[in-house]
Amino acid sequence: MSNRTIRVNELIQRELNDILHRRYQSETVAITITEVRVAPDLRDARLFVSIIGDDAVVKDKLRWLNNYLADIRIELGRRIVLKYMPRFTVALDKSTGRGNRILQVLDEIGPIASEDTETDNEAPHEQESDPRDEPEPELESENEEEQR
Repeated sequence: MSNRTIRVNELIQRELNDILHRRYQSETVAITITEVRVAPDLRDARLFVSIIGDDAVVKDKLRWLNNYLADIRIELGRRIVLKYMPRFTVALDKSTGRGNRILQVLDEIGPIASEDTETDNEAPHEQESDPRDEPEPELESENEEEQR
């Protein structure tokens, strides 16, 4: 992917999020554009959308977004000057939900793992001496050597 395509992706993502959260505040509280992938010819783009809520809310917000996509594209064309304004297709980004599920599983595992380490810490251990903790032997300074 070229630097230009990356910059266009980031610019479109930033402007789309701004349009959604300023112009359509009440409808888009739970919608975030997580990624934009523009085709190399800049004619098509896929919007990855994260929506907070249950399945009914997700379907409703995706339907709303698809209905208003033409208006959002026109507003984006006023803000960004490109030779071709890409046509958008919307895809649901499920990575946030998967990440939350992983964190939930880790939280469930966490207390069990910490209990195991507490029992290990209670067992007596011989402490090994660290050579860095031992005092350094006193060295005679150069002046004392010269005096001898």
